[in-house]
Amino acid sequence: MFEHYIGVDLHQAFFQACAVTASGARVWEDRFPRTAAGIAALLARCDRQTALAVEASTPTWHFADAIRAGVGELRIVDPVKTKLKAGYAAKTDRLDARRLADALRRDSVVGIYHPPLAVREIRELCRSRHALVQVRTAIVNRLRAVLLRQGVVDRRRLARTQCDAWLEAVVLPPHAADSVAALRRMLIAVRAEVTRADATVRAVAGLDPIATALQQIPGIGPVLALVLRAEIGEIRRFPTAGHLASYAGLVPRVDASAARWRYGRITRRGSPWLRWALIEAAMQGPRRTDRVGRWGRRLAIRKGALKARVALARTLCAEVFQCWSAIA
Repeated sequence: MFEHYIGVDLHQAFFQACAVTASGARVWEDRFPRTAAGIAALLARCDRQTALAVEASTPTWHFADAIRAGVGELRIVDPVKTKLKAGYAAKTDRLDARRLADALRRDSVVGIYHPPLAVREIRELCRSRHALVQVRTAIVNRLRAVLLRQGVVDRRRLARTQCDAWLEAVVLPPHAADSVAALRRMLIAVRAEVTRADATVRAVAGLDPIATALQQIPGIGPVLALVLRAEIGEIRRFPTAGHLASYAGLVPRVDASAARWRYGRITRRGSPWLRWALIEAAMQGPRRTDRVGRWGRRLAIRKGALKARVALARTLCAEVFQCWSAIA
């Protein structure tokens, strides 16, 4: 039990804080700028007998790093699983901070994993590479569309080759030619950035013992191994492989009442990047020659390739859990 419980409603430019005692009496509430001075002003009102809760959002990690050492307990709250606003008609920053402080006092908040800075840096690297690949794909699709409107069919697979000099020989109307030239310039620049990001990812994956171990699993290379390493962070926070699959959003929804059970689509809750990496690795599942590959091929015949891919991704969760736990 702590002396004070503080709820923080965090925004880009400021944050609203409210402190209550263990009995629920409000001690103080104030609004601070989200600057070094504002955080220092909040820390001046905290000590080791203070518990603080803040909802997870984009600026949360920077705020949490600055505040962690000055409080007794820091709880980063899952806003989806913690229904702080249920039953209230009004919603303001002040009321949100009050409700968060009261929920923390009653231990009614659901906390989430606070990854260390090293893990967040790897996440930033992998997500930046993923964003660059998406930009490259968008440019290639736009380039194909322009060519197709002019009756030119892309037979050189622009997405998988670095050579697109053949476009210079294509005769196009003036504005279409200008559009193709501009898209080519952007594509060249993005390809260079993707190549640089790939090299960095492979270098970091080669130095990380966990990412190196995960590459022993069929279908997982350096890029996917580092994504798994970054998004999972710490395998010990998952009691079983089923919990890891649930965190990836690969488990089905369950609607059960008395003797009636109904299983729906997968939840898609959790890390979308982790789910993407597992699905990408599962695409190689039917090519495996072991027991998992044979099971995946039979399942694809009965249920279809897409459902088999999701099932194989859940199986990969078990393999990742076992492999990582063996070296943790």
